Amino acid sequence: MQNNFNDNGWGCAYRSFQTIFSWFKFHSYTQKPIPNHSEIQKILVDIGDKPTEFVGSHKWIGSLEISYCLDKMLNVESKIISLSKGSELSNKAREIQYHFETEGTPIMIGGGLLAHTIIGVNFDEVTGSVQYLILDPHYIGPEDLKTITGKGWIGWKDVKFWKEDSFYNLCCPITPKGL
Repeated sequence: MQNNFNDNGWGCAYRSFQTIFSWFKFHSYTQKPIPNHSEIQKILVDIGDKPTEFVGSHKWIGSLEISYCLDKMLNVESKIISLSKGSELSNKAREIQYHFETEGTPIMIGGGLLAHTIIGVNFDEVTGSVQYLILDPHYIGPEDLKTITGKGWIGWKDVKFWKEDSFYNLCCPITPKGL
């Protein structure tokens, strides 16, 4: 439970969205408050992506829904990168590195029944080794950085972190130009 709200087992993509939204707020792209789970669900109903009974449910969302909400709430477009298995993430290291160099926004990765937030990449051009800095939205507990970093809730992960037998979609938000 975080902020007195229990989303255990279904809320990881919502939390990843809130992290991305907060990035836009921190960088002064918006002054809007960070939406709660119900507000995110209402947007998806309003745009016709989900039925009315979706609001208030414990239903999962993924990268595509995150992109729809970013577009509707912040007028932010996103690039979606699709992978048929987790190991393909190593082939996308340069593209993701370029995203962080040009856009800087966190990336939501969803698949294999989980969502995570990628907030950095360490790619060695010589060896081809790659690690991703992951903010794990599954953490529940006090805001104690020693616990969060010490227990791996935020940390560098290689591609073995993602399942080989699951597909993944990455939502890569594009910063608005000319603001």
